[in-house]
Amino acid sequence: MKKLFTLILLLGCIFRASAQTNSPVINMMKADAGNLKADSIRKADSIKKAMETATPLAYADFSWINGNNRQSSKLLDNAYFTGDFTFDVNYTMSNNHPNDNLVTGSTALARNGEVDLSMLAIGGDFHYANVRGRVMLQYGTRATTVPRNDYSAYRGEYDLPTAYRYLSEGYAGYHFDVWHGINVDMGVFMSYIGLMSYNNFENWSYQPSYTSDNTPWFFNGLRVQLFPSVKTKIELWVINGWQSYGKFNKMPGLGFAYVNQPNQRTKIISNNYFGTDVAGAPDVKRYHTDNSVEYLYFDAADKKLPGIKRAAFTFTADFGFQNGTAPGNVVYSPFGKNASNFVSAMAYNRIWFGDQAKWGWTIGGGVMSNPSHYLSIVPPGLATDSFIAGSTPGAKMAGWDASTTIDYMPNQFLTVRFELVHRFMNIPYFDGPGGVTTGPGGNGYQTNPQTSFNTNSYIPNPPTIVNAAGQTVPNPNFIPYDLVKSDSRFIIALIARF
Repeated sequence: MKKLFTLILLLGCIFRASAQTNSPVINMMKADAGNLKADSIRKADSIKKAMETATPLAYADFSWINGNNRQSSKLLDNAYFTGDFTFDVNYTMSNNHPNDNLVTGSTALARNGEVDLSMLAIGGDFHYANVRGRVMLQYGTRATTVPRNDYSAYRGEYDLPTAYRYLSEGYAGYHFDVWHGINVDMGVFMSYIGLMSYNNFENWSYQPSYTSDNTPWFFNGLRVQLFPSVKTKIELWVINGWQSYGKFNKMPGLGFAYVNQPNQRTKIISNNYFGTDVAGAPDVKRYHTDNSVEYLYFDAADKKLPGIKRAAFTFTADFGFQNGTAPGNVVYSPFGKNASNFVSAMAYNRIWFGDQAKWGWTIGGGVMSNPSHYLSIVPPGLATDSFIAGSTPGAKMAGWDASTTIDYMPNQFLTVRFELVHRFMNIPYFDGPGGVTTGPGGNGYQTNPQTSFNTNSYIPNPPTIVNAAGQTVPNPNFIPYDLVKSDSRFIIALIARF
């Protein structure tokens, strides 16, 4: 009995001592838990406050996004003006080796086998007391390749392509301090339907896939940007038309864009448009929807280890059509024998690797079906008239493209790009060896350098001519233009932005 009593007493002492020993530990744990909770609350409040004051769609590191500027600073930036300057130079060579050194079906490329200044962009953003304005002047071949596809300028006078061609963006507006901001702008502004940016410094590849290259780079009209949160933008458009300086008919084009970046890894875009863009055919309506998603599925940018730093992909799908009846009882339908639609998709995968992610590798491509050719880039030269004449409802046109790109980015101001791209179309569309500028003798020149260097001395070379007797006879010097169904090319580009 004494032994049992002694054991109980001993155990009681042990438990008492243990309780006394652990009591400070327990108290410390409770105190630490309270501190952690307070720290967590302070951190959450700090994040919430930062989000409330962050620039919309720039609340995190989105430099990986295709179509976004990866730069964190500008060389010229003050309280009133932020400068923006781009020098985009390329050299490209096609396996077709056209004798007139032209590139067809592209807005990024213009001259083959030559060093080409694609775009020299000079301008920036003005900002003072909620008044805003942006001007971007453009020089180089893009000032010709993009405006030449706008046929609204043939309605009336004043040569709109000449008036606007050296201006990629020019608008003025006002910023309202409502929600996270509301901007109302009027002028010429970028549209970015088709995901890729007009400025190739912001893209993962140089030659845009069909989806981007055949949808608008710019709109001319009124834009309202609404930012209900730092993660969302809603953009409303009342514009002259689909990538047009003027209006094809009386009705303006209407549209909207929805952009959402719910987290640092995801971007969702939806662009939608309605208008009347068939010249002289106000009863033919155009509808178009363009939808994209971008996702960063691997991110080790903050790690110092070598190897892959980031990996992301993009996917875009478009559907559009024209419907109605034009003068002459020309019927446009979404499908069928009079089909006038645009169905396309493109996907790209991008990997950043090496020290400070200075290297990038992109692989991807897309498909397009465009019967009636209503959104297709028109081939230049003597091929222009026949391509337009063949652009009737139901006319076939479908193709695909693929590319692989290696970028070297030594700093945030320079990209050196190497790209291989192959494009195919089920109709003759790309510049062949004989070219599309088949002057007399088929030498690829549109002027005769032996007699004149005047740029206005174009020597036509029609298939038939009228002889001295007034008779229409075959032209002995006529050589048909040469279009082929595929094009493979190598591109070297140097793009500097400040």
